[in-house]
Amino acid sequence: MLAVSTKIIRFALILILGLGFLNLAVAQEIKPEQLKSRYDVVVYGGTSGGIAAAIQADRMGKSVLLIEPGAHLGGLSSGGLGATDIGNKAAIGGIAREFYGRLGDYYSQESSWEYQKQDEYKSRRSKGAESEMWTFEPHVAEATFEKMLSEQAIPVLKQQRLDLKQGVKKEQTRIASIKMESGLVISGNVFIDATYEGDLMAVAGVSYHVGRESNDTYGESLNGIQTRNAVFHQFIKPVDPYVVSGDPQSGLLPGVQQEGPGGKDGDGDHRVQAYCFRMCTTDVLENQREWVKPENYDPLRYELLLRNFEAGDLRVPWNPVLMPNRKTDTNNNFAISTDNIGMNYEYPDADYQKREQIIQEHLTYQQGLMWTLANDPRVPAEVRKQFQTWKPTKDEFQDTAGWPFQLYIREARRLISEYVMTEKNCMSELVAEDSVGLGAYTMDSHNQQRYAVNGKTLNEGDVQVGVPNPYPISYRSIRPKKEECENLLVPVAMAASHIAYGSIRMEPVFMVLGQSAATAACQSLDAGQAVQDIDYTQLRKKLIADKQVLVWDGPRREPPIRVRSLSGIVVDDRDARSSLGWKTSSASSPYVGQGYQHDGDAEKGEREISFTADIPQTGLYEVRVYYSPGSNRSINTPYIVTSSTGTKEIVVNQKQQPNQGKYHLLGRFPFEQGKREVLRITNQGTKGHVVVDALQLVPVKTD
Repeated sequence: MLAVSTKIIRFALILILGLGFLNLAVAQEIKPEQLKSRYDVVVYGGTSGGIAAAIQADRMGKSVLLIEPGAHLGGLSSGGLGATDIGNKAAIGGIAREFYGRLGDYYSQESSWEYQKQDEYKSRRSKGAESEMWTFEPHVAEATFEKMLSEQAIPVLKQQRLDLKQGVKKEQTRIASIKMESGLVISGNVFIDATYEGDLMAVAGVSYHVGRESNDTYGESLNGIQTRNAVFHQFIKPVDPYVVSGDPQSGLLPGVQQEGPGGKDGDGDHRVQAYCFRMCTTDVLENQREWVKPENYDPLRYELLLRNFEAGDLRVPWNPVLMPNRKTDTNNNFAISTDNIGMNYEYPDADYQKREQIIQEHLTYQQGLMWTLANDPRVPAEVRKQFQTWKPTKDEFQDTAGWPFQLYIREARRLISEYVMTEKNCMSELVAEDSVGLGAYTMDSHNQQRYAVNGKTLNEGDVQVGVPNPYPISYRSIRPKKEECENLLVPVAMAASHIAYGSIRMEPVFMVLGQSAATAACQSLDAGQAVQDIDYTQLRKKLIADKQVLVWDGPRREPPIRVRSLSGIVVDDRDARSSLGWKTSSASSPYVGQGYQHDGDAEKGEREISFTADIPQTGLYEVRVYYSPGSNRSINTPYIVTSSTGTKEIVVNQKQQPNQGKYHLLGRFPFEQGKREVLRITNQGTKGHVVVDALQLVPVKTD
């Protein structure tokens, strides 16, 4: 008992001394009887985006109420996601940058470093002399949010959940009031839905989508079912999916949803990318909790994991990114990890009881996973050692036994407005003219299902394709259609296709959009107009004055070359037959489609890619190849063309620009009708990175 008391006293001293500038300030939490009869702006959802919205509305002189359904503020930013996903930090402005600046102030103090010295901590997210801090401990993020709200005496109502059946009273196309489960009614002039789930939006009768659209819906290439792109976080060894190995009649192991992917690539479906808890762990013994074996632990749930090890996949299946004070933000990694694939499809539209069941199932799965990795003798000893070294922290998430209070809701409902952000926006093919912030992160979807095929287990849905430049997010994508609601803004569950949302769904962007939504809300009040009718010129002026970044004026990369924009016969590198070991990338432009492959300037003579084309008619064709040049490229890449006159090798210096600008002409060659191998590329005898992109065959007109 003495040890426990000593720890409490010690932790209190750390808070008093270490939090320094935070001064233990907490937001002004109010009771229902203290509420005003009406607020100018009501923000539902105490996520990072909701907090930014409340702060901005108050700074613009409006009465504002922030409602948080749970007990904690900050959403994922204080719920374990301390390794900020950024894309390009120069795209972050306004209150978001202020938040990260405050974290920088905190960690600049020597007293903030208890378990290591400041100069011992290095983060790849921090560069040069910047004052912001992009990696941080959960309790510091939450305290910072609380401090920012308390400074402006913004009232916060916690643990009040919207009535999901009768929670919105509308007068024609305007929300008049919202009702909580408790019966509490809150009236307002403009409402902001800042929840990850989009609950207020849904109850208000606004159009939304759950799941993946088909590629045809918005003319995309990365939406819908994705088996061909699912090369990351994938099984690299054959693993039997059946309860009794080799016996389909025994049924599929838990965690394997079905036989086959349920459709072809590009088909839309109901599936949602996987959720997990972003765990905070430490290797400091005095600050460790033990891994918990859940009461309803089911060994069969982890049989696939153990078979994967036994098949020879010895990768450590998690991604612990170091945070200050020898802690981590731990994310999913590899074939079987913290992502509870396929167990969240019902979550977005579920009631609270069903959501709690889903959250509990995720908690049970992840607790059991970690206990298994740390203790099961079938786990390789070197892997077990990792999970015996790093364990949950004592001083984080204290009221939830060291587990994050927030499940990582990577996507749920998404608004359907008059402007839906799509892959074309992310790739700079379409540019929104009414920017309220920038997106900059990779189009990133985690896996969405695990399935069996030919007696093997595969994951499906993971997509990781970079964007060439930061891109504008349309104001129209955070407001509903006017005929559906005139006084609601939705900066988090905003209007984007599944794959575009995979790029936008980052905590700094939610803060940016939350601030912009609140600015628009205040201007609509001042003008006495619907949020759809405000003057965008004035909105833009105010956003810029408040240091929001609306246009990217930094270095620009060329957008990708769309396959469908090319004439003739095009075979992308993804459709070629390649040996093992090629690496995918989209770091250098231009490139065709979603990127290119390279050999990593390694294992020379062991890499080969062959392109097969279906020649529609016998004739002469220009053979064109694509590659992005660079200083580290191969100076002697062999392109071996096989035509009807035989085989010819053409050596290309990929350091140099392609001889036709965007493409390199290998020459004109005759081909006979039919399906045949046309081109082969190897890294035999090469010096530098061999880069392989698309092949294009263009018919040559002859007199």
